[in-house]
Parts: sequence; structure tokens; C-alpha cells
Amino acid sequence: MTEALTQLFIGGSWVDAADGATMPVDDPATGEILCHVADAGPKDARLAEEAAVQAQAGWARTAPRARSEILRRAYELILDRTDELAHLITSEMGKPLTEARDEVTYAAEFFRWFSEEAVRIDASCGLLPDGRNRMLLSRRPVGPCLLITPWNFPLAMGTRKIGPAIAAGCTIILKPAPQTPLSSLALAGIVKEAGLPDGVLNIVTTSRAGEVCEPLLRGGRIRKLSFTGSTAVGRLLLAQCADTVVRTSMKLGGNAPFIVFDDADLDVAVDAAMVAKMRNMGEACTAANRFFVHRSVSDDFARRLATRMRALVVGPGTRRGVDFGPLIDATQRAKVEKLVADAVERGAQVLVGGRTPLGPGYFYPPTVLSDVDPGSRLMDTEIFGPVAAILTFDDEDEVLRRANDTSWGLVGYVFTQGLDRGLRVSEGLEVGMVGLNTGLVSNPAAPFGGVKQSGLGREGGRVGIDDFLEYQYVAVPVR
Repeated sequence: MTEALTQLFIGGSWVDAADGATMPVDDPATGEILCHVADAGPKDARLAEEAAVQAQAGWARTAPRARSEILRRAYELILDRTDELAHLITSEMGKPLTEARDEVTYAAEFFRWFSEEAVRIDASCGLLPDGRNRMLLSRRPVGPCLLITPWNFPLAMGTRKIGPAIAAGCTIILKPAPQTPLSSLALAGIVKEAGLPDGVLNIVTTSRAGEVCEPLLRGGRIRKLSFTGSTAVGRLLLAQCADTVVRTSMKLGGNAPFIVFDDADLDVAVDAAMVAKMRNMGEACTAANRFFVHRSVSDDFARRLATRMRALVVGPGTRRGVDFGPLIDATQRAKVEKLVADAVERGAQVLVGGRTPLGPGYFYPPTVLSDVDPGSRLMDTEIFGPVAAILTFDDEDEVLRRANDTSWGLVGYVFTQGLDRGLRVSEGLEVGMVGLNTGLVSNPAAPFGGVKQSGLGREGGRVGIDDFLEYQYVAVPVR
């Protein structure tokens, strides 16, 4: 891995925090410190805000094709540096290099997608129904944006938010998660190299999120917040946005049901479960959280899934042959441990895993639990770890009721060979996305987002740019 960038990126320059503060970045595979990065405070936030505000007017006037070409060059640079970026992701987040390379490809694709959307921002002209006025309808950038990204996909969550903002003509302050700032800082270097003007993208790494973000949201100059993270933090940010009516989009928690009917192809269902549950060590908002398996096939499904889980090789993500890396930190591992212990105390059977290994790093084994009590805490808590909790059901109405009995509604998974049943159950799920006989729903060309307390708005797809644009209507009298 080449030497990581560790300073703040403000106004096109690399700078230390104003008060000289730094914060450590850990390697989750060892628990040791990788490096220290600048730890921004309120003064740094104000400088980033000023840079974004000053750059906004000029960037909004930039031709859509010019914005598109910058994104396209950045897309190509990301792909050219796949190995370098993958090692950076693995070092700070822990996922195996194979998955990290997949994330780099996924991240780059958001820049390519939105490079194409930049030149397709629509406008229209028409005659109003009364015949007295023409209507000129145009779209313009909403203005300076604060983008807050999580640690689980440190590169892709940045491009998924930065891409549409750049395409729309908005300037940006990006605050990455303190656990994984290095990927975002590397991304800043790439977009600068691609020709992005100074001040359009500013990155503040910080362990003092409240001190940095709240003044920006309450100050009146930030016009858009995009946040991906927990529902609890999302609620707090929504309250802070209320004073100045900041436009918000939120990608919050999930509690995804994974439903396997009696007519499902179990080979397909188990393959999909390995993706929906184990991708990213289970640390994904789209991860299958509750496995509802028809009683007639539950033992067979559980046995097959446990066999697959047992075969996974656990270890540092940089080691050849490793399938499964560490969790992000000690706090996250302790959460998973407590959820499993609670389920076992309530009668769940451990088919594989369930015990924390000795040694360095934040490892937790792939785990399958059967006979899970519906009252277990992991049924209404986002696990964010490698634990598959299996419950049984008997009929379609029952499983729909239980699947929808949650305050979240991000994604659901349905497995059946009956087309009518598949569509009927998919439409009955109170979620923003459904994987029908597949365990992977994320794609830059598709709108990503949920309902209920899983968030507001959509990212990706043709609608992904909408939250960064305002409509303006001009009435022109017909003479």
C-alpha cells in the first residue's frame, strides 16, 4: 500500500486541522494503529463551508458536459488504481481484498453513471392550460451540500453521494466515518487529478462530528444533507436540519427479512443467503437480518447454510485465501456477541460459530442459529454482523405479517419458484427494494433506498440526481 493521505482537503489544498489535532485509524485485523489523520474542529468546518459557498456559483455555471468529463476521468482513474485502493479499503475496514476490489469497481461505476446523467438534466417548455402563459421549467443545483458517509463501504458510499452532487452542479463538504477516512481522502486526490475545481469538494475527517456538523446544518448556508448511517443518528440530524429547512436524504437502518418458501430452489436460496448475509462480513444495511424459512424445508436449509458458513476461511483480509475478515471494531463485535448470547439464552440452537476466537483483531465467526425465539433481541436489532437467525413459518399471510412487523423497511428477499407468489409477496413487503430469488440488490443503475424508518429519498438510478436539483418555473405571457 502506498502512503495514505492524512490531511484535511479544503479549497483544493491539503491542510492540517487548525488546532493541530489528529486521530488514530486502526487496522481491525490487528487492533493496531495504521496512522493518524487530521481531526477537524469547528474552525475547519467553517473554512470548508466558506470554500464550498465561494465555489458554488462558478460550479453551477459550469457546462454539464464539463462536469460529465471530470466524473468520467475520475471513473477511469479509480479503475486504474484498483489494487492500491483495495489495499487501502482492506487496511482500514477489514474486508478481504477480493471484496475490496469489488467495492472499487462498484464505487467507480457511480462516477460513470452520473457522468452520463450530468448531460441529461431535463428542462421543458409548454403552454399552460389557460392558454395565457407559457411555462418554462428548468432545474438547477440545490447548492452547497454536506455529505456524511459510513464506514462499511468507505469508497463506494463516497462516490454514490459525490457523483450526483458533482453532476448536478453542487459543491460539497464530505465527512467520512472516523473509522475509515483514508479511502475518502484518496478519492479527493483522484477527483483533483481529474480536474475538479478547487472548493467543489472539501473533506473534513473528524472524531468530533457534533461540533463539526451541527453548526453547518444550523448555519443557513448548507442547503442539502445526505446521510447514510443509523436511524438514531438520522433522527438527530433531521432535527438539526429543521431550523433552516435543509433538504435531506437519509439512508438509515435495515431489518431485512429473507423469506424461503416450500417451493424454493434451496441451492439458489443458500447461494443467495451467503451473499445477502455474509457480504461485507454482514456489515451492510442490506444484510439479511431475519431468516423466515417454511417449516417443511427449514432443517434442510439450515443444514446447507451451516455447511457453507463452516467452510469460510476467517482471517486478515490481506492474507491469500481468506473469505471473511474482522468486524470493524471492538464495539461492533461486543454488540454481536450480546445479541447471540441473548438468542441462545432464549433457546436458539447454535449450528456453527457463536464463539469469539482468541487472538488479536475484531474477528467473529460466521454463525447460524436455528429455533430462534421471535422475542430475541436480534429480531428487532440490526445485527451488522455474520449471524443468520432462522425462524420457521407455515403460510404466506403469516410470514408477510411477521416480515412487516418492524419499524424499518429497506430491503427484503423472497425465494419461490412461483411467479405469482413471488410478485404477490414482493408487493406485500413494506420495503423500498426486493431481491426476488437473488441476494444482491445494489446496483448504481437502480434507485437505492427504503421506507418507514429506513430513510428518505433514493440514491443511484435515474432518480439519484433529483435530490441535488431544484425546479424553477417561469411564466411567460403569450403575446
